[in-house]
Amino acid sequence: MIVLMLLVVFIMLVIVILSMIISKLNYKEMNKSSPIECGMDPLGSPRNPFSIQFFLIAILFMIFDVEIALIIPLPLVKMVNLNVFVFSSMFFLIILLLGLIYEWFNGALEWAK
Repeated sequence: MIVLMLLVVFIMLVIVILSMIISKLNYKEMNKSSPIECGMDPLGSPRNPFSIQFFLIAILFMIFDVEIALIIPLPLVKMVNLNVFVFSSMFFLIILLLGLIYEWFNGALEWAK
């Protein structure tokens, strides 16, 4: 049992030493270890913030995307009454469109001011 444990420890040390030697050989290629996936040096600072309009457009897209994903499958369900479906989907669409019109008139969707 002790011989087996010593053999495992020896193999483990050999693997660790080999990995350290191999990593020292590849240390010269700094582009491979950079956080950018393509291997090229970044041109600008990664700390530049995005425009708030970009996030607003992305959130609006997500809201309408989820809305479509929720409304389209409802007529396919046999248990949903058609009148209830039409009323609920139109009510939901009207609320979303009123919110979009409100943001539009307040200038939240203007890309450059």
